[in-house]
Amino acid sequence: MGISYDLAEKALKAAVGKAKALNIPVSIAVVDTGGHLVSFARLDSVYGVIDFAVKKAKTAVMFGVDSEIMGSIIAGAEMHGYGMLNSNNGLLTIAGGVVIKNAKGEIIGAIGSSGGSPEEDKEIAGAGASGIA
Repeated sequence: MGISYDLAEKALKAAVGKAKALNIPVSIAVVDTGGHLVSFARLDSVYGVIDFAVKKAKTAVMFGVDSEIMGSIIAGAEMHGYGMLNSNNGLLTIAGGVVIKNAKGEIIGAIGSSGGSPEEDKEIAGAGASGIA
């Protein structure tokens, strides 16, 4: 079962709170298990990062691991990832996409943040994923 709108909003609120505390103007996207946008926030971020936030979240949920881990898998396996990364309207394998799990440990969606450094985006998205607990 995918993430409900209420849980998506709760995750988004936690991520927005973290972004504001860090004073980082990001875009944050929450997707369901199908990679469909459920909730979104833009905190005075520039245009291009909107798409990046969605793609990071989609990457995390599609592969069941945080987006940066998928990047490491592709790089470490020396595989040609062009087809994988350019399918489904493009994916993004840098930090900032984090899977969201329910109390049973099942993936119910993902959250992506873009606009800060990779470490900041990961921290913001992680706060959102943890915010539903």
